Order: sequence, then C-alpha cells, then structure tokens
Amino acid sequence: MSTLFGDARLADGRRRDVRTDSGTIVAVADVVDPDPADRVVDADGRLLLPGAIDAHVHFREPGDAHKETWMTGSRSAAAGGVTTVVDQPNTTPPTVTGEAFDRKAELATASYVDYGISGGVTGEWDPDSLFDRPLFALGEVFLADSTGGMGINTDRFAAAVDRAAAAGVTVTVHAEDATRFDETARDHDAGGAGRDADAAYWSQYRPAEAEAAAVERAVEIGAAAGATIHIAHTSTPEGVDAAAAGGATCEATPHHLFLSHRDATELGTYGRMNPPLRSEPRREALWDRLVEGTIDIVATDHAPHTAEEKATDLWDAPSGVPGVETMLPLLLERARRGEISYERVRDVTAANVASVFDLPTKGRIETGNDADLVLANPERSREIRGGDLHSNCGWTPFEGMSGVFPSLTMVGGTVVYEDGEFVGDAVGENVRD
Repeated sequence: MSTLFGDARLADGRRRDVRTDSGTIVAVADVVDPDPADRVVDADGRLLLPGAIDAHVHFREPGDAHKETWMTGSRSAAAGGVTTVVDQPNTTPPTVTGEAFDRKAELATASYVDYGISGGVTGEWDPDSLFDRPLFALGEVFLADSTGGMGINTDRFAAAVDRAAAAGVTVTVHAEDATRFDETARDHDAGGAGRDADAAYWSQYRPAEAEAAAVERAVEIGAAAGATIHIAHTSTPEGVDAAAAGGATCEATPHHLFLSHRDATELGTYGRMNPPLRSEPRREALWDRLVEGTIDIVATDHAPHTAEEKATDLWDAPSGVPGVETMLPLLLERARRGEISYERVRDVTAANVASVFDLPTKGRIETGNDADLVLANPERSREIRGGDLHSNCGWTPFEGMSGVFPSLTMVGGTVVYEDGEFVGDAVGENVRD
C-alpha cells in the first residue's frame, strides 16, 4: 500500500511531503501529488521521524516468555516508535550455536518490527555454525563468559574478537571489570533491609572504575585484532571518554541518562541493573556527552523481569529494567523542553545506529530508504505509567515522568500501530537476511 504524509515536519525543521510505496520511501519534497491509490495522512506540521533502531534488547525468548515474548516486546517497541530491534544472546539456551540461532529466528517471526539477532560467546559457543547464519553482531560479549561471569578472561575474549574481525562482524562489549568490584558494599545491608535496600549500594559494589578499566582493555584487544568494537550501555563519562579515545563507538541507556542515585531509594530493587545507576553529577556529565555528540547512540538494554521477581533482596534480585517503549518518548520530551535538538534525537536513535551497524537503508528519511516512519505531535506529552505500556513485565522505572509518544508507527511501509491500537499482523523481518 502507498501512503502520503502531507505537510510533515522533519527533525531539521523542514516541512515536507513524504510518500511511500512498496515498503520504500519514494518521494521527499515540498509538494508531492498524491496517487489515487495513496492513503493520505495529513501530518499538519507534526513531527515525522525515521523509526528508531534499538540496538540492545532482551526479548527473553526462548526460555523466559513470562517476562517477554517476541510479540509483546515488538509491540512495545512499535508503540514507542522503535521499528528495528537487536536481540542479545543471553536467552535459554544462549544464542551461541547455529542451532540456537535457528530456534530464536523461528520465534522472531512473531515480531511486529524488524530485527537482528546477535550471537554470544561462552564455553559452549560454536563459531563455525554461528557465523554461517545471518548474524547481526557478537552481542554484549563480556571479557569473560557471556552467561554472566565477569572476570577478565582475555584469552576467550581475544579469540572471539579475532573471529569477529575475520568475519567483518561488530563486537558489542559489556565492559565491567569484576576484579574491581567492592564486596564491602554488602555490609550496608547487614541490618536486613532486603528489598528496601537502596539501589545505590549496587553502584558501590560495581563502581565506575570497573567500567572505564574494562573499556580500555576491550578497545586495546579490539585494536590489536583490527576489530570493530562497540561498547554497550556506558554508564559513566569516564567510560564514554575511554571508548572515544580508543576509537570505539558507544551507547548510553535511558535509565543511565535519566535516573541516578537520587532515584535509588524510591526504586529499591527495581533500580538494580548492570552497570548500575550512578551519582547525579555523573548522570549530568553523561547527558552532556549525549548532547554534545560524544555518545554515538542511545539503546535501551530492555531487560524485563516481572515485578514479583524484582521484589526481593537487593543482592538476589535479577538485574535489568524495561525501556524499549519509553526511549524515544523520553528523548522527545526533552527535545520539546529545548534540552536537546530534534536532530540529535533523530541521530542517536536512528541515523547513527544505522551507520554504526551498517544498515544503509534505515535511519534516514531519504528516497530509496525503508519506509520505517514515526509520526508524533511534540505538543502532546503525557505521563508514563507502567500499566499503559505493552511489555509483559507491566512496570517501568520511569513511572510518573513525561513522554511524547507516537500516534503512528510504520514498518516497511505498513502501519503497525496507530492511535493507541496495533494494526494487522506481524511484519518484522531479519535485517541481515
């Protein structure tokens, strides 16, 4: 079906007509004459953006469908203006073999948005079969075992980086050095605060120094192999600066950009994630690096757990928070307030992601690109409530904050979400096929 968006405002402020046909943007001009077969959407000066690309999600299938499925996660993405997601490998079983990749790829056909599937590195990985598949990246590869061990295992990491470099595959690194973790942080909970313990203690346990040291080591190993290194979820200005100095790209998450220790007491165990929340001055410095351009992209590390699973002792609660539906709305709200430009929001959620991960037909509203589009009214902001979102987990760390949500989301020329309703069936495709 062909669609004409009339009088849309692009991120750079220009007013344009944008026409799509057969899944592709076919015209971007001052005035585009409609075809009789077009569905005409009167944008009336509303903001038209390229669909966001979230390069870091955990949709939990296979293994933990009670937390999230490809259908619920992708619907949540579409409702938040995300039209492409990249799923990370720490599912059950982990995506470390060709067989595990094929199993996940079959489940991913339920996705309402386009997707990539990252492979991982563990003691069980089979690079020969894994690299035979349409792999997006080696995703969230630790300097140890990607099932969770965090000590620096340079031999395994270096071997994985070598294979990725030979295959031309980007390596997305979870950079924390467990040898620098502070075990004395556990003493703060000696009184049995349990689920009410301040999440800032988790930050003391996994300090900022652990991130910067691991980033430096990762980029050093990557440079020796000639590999492309991308640092996942940098939570500190020191980590961002170390990535930039080493020639790596990096991402920041909404929870590290919008939350800090000042939110930790209220969040309690719901504020536990890896890497942890940081101090307010570090959060502010991270935001400054986003605005000024040192941070390449924003990605959510969408890692849903049920409220019941999070409501336990701080030291036993699973790490991770949902975020795929609220990333773009939170950033658009800050642009509405004048704290960041709409062009910068477009770049860190779409254009830069497409460049970093080699998606040449995504991320920009240009003739010939995929018709992945998001329409939103910047003047219509609303309060974020977990009960209004679409993830299986049913809660959000951004409860009560404001966001600008899309009124329409299009994936490959097909409208999948409009005016609060999902439209049609799943249309997502693997971007590496």
